[in-house]
Amino acid sequence: MASPSSDLTDFVAAMGGERSLRVEENLGEGFVRLRVAEAERRQAKHDIQCIEDAVVEMLRNSRDAGARRIFVATSREGDRRIVTILDDGSGIPADMQERVFDARVTSKLESMHMDRWGVHGRGMALYSVRENCESARVVDSAPGKGTVIQVVSDTTSLPEKTDQSTWPSLGKDDDGEQVVSRGPHNIVRACCEFALEERGVCEVYVGSPSEMVATIRRRVRPSVDGSNLLFVDDLTELPALERFSVAADARELLGVCSGVGIDLSERTAHRILSGQIRPVRSALSHLTHKASSDSPREVDLQRDRRGLRLSREDADEFSRIMERDFSFLADRYYLSLAQDPKVRVSRGRVTVTFEVSEGD
Repeated sequence: MASPSSDLTDFVAAMGGERSLRVEENLGEGFVRLRVAEAERRQAKHDIQCIEDAVVEMLRNSRDAGARRIFVATSREGDRRIVTILDDGSGIPADMQERVFDARVTSKLESMHMDRWGVHGRGMALYSVRENCESARVVDSAPGKGTVIQVVSDTTSLPEKTDQSTWPSLGKDDDGEQVVSRGPHNIVRACCEFALEERGVCEVYVGSPSEMVATIRRRVRPSVDGSNLLFVDDLTELPALERFSVAADARELLGVCSGVGIDLSERTAHRILSGQIRPVRSALSHLTHKASSDSPREVDLQRDRRGLRLSREDADEFSRIMERDFSFLADRYYLSLAQDPKVRVSRGRVTVTFEVSEGD
């Protein structure tokens, strides 16, 4: 049996070995020169402080890959946040899909991008994401066929805003420029700020996995027509986003979703195909629509004494919001709505009625 003194010696030696892996040179008086790998690791930890930062880095990565449309599917299971980014960018070759998460790996040899979030193109974005998250991987990609990247984070170690459902508003700064204002700095706001900054460059959509699948089916047109689809032996031959649009039934749609890391139930797939889960507006469109709805209107105070009154546009928008939020119960208890939620307003009360299909 080893003596206590030898155990202590081994421990000190091990600590010294670990230190040497992190330190390139001891400069004396408490100063050291870090090795490049250790400096990179510390920078990565600094770059991303919350899951919203990771989402921005992945959005920037999609933009720099030439994506015109980016879909952010986000969900939470207990303490785990799952974010799947799907885009129609240039794609990543198979032999690079793991290496893109290494430090200093970039396709921007002759260029970099400076935006409101700083310099992009150093080859540190995906490295920082993986360093700070539980996992980060390229689920599906190929040159010319877009990319799907999925990130899973532990919210106990990489925090996120408590309120992930509230949308921000569109306002103006001191110079009269449009800015995203009010509301928590959540994932939705990160997507909105990016969409506003990159308007005209790319469209960003954000929502639950089922909403993103429904939206992709509506927004993405396949590059092959129905007759040519007969010659497609495997849907994975198509660009990632197009596979959702050409899925003919629930079985095929579930197969497409599974192939890109999106977990849906068969019932949800049927609800998407039947149109019960509606596609969502782009983040920028949602902002501008809300801004126009929030514009001041003249109010007849005498008339309003009898009770609150809502415009038809506001009532319809609120109904759509309620339908989207109802998916929380629908997915867990296998429910489906027979019609749009009904919004009724009376003195001191707003009532929303969800009529559930008889078969549920």
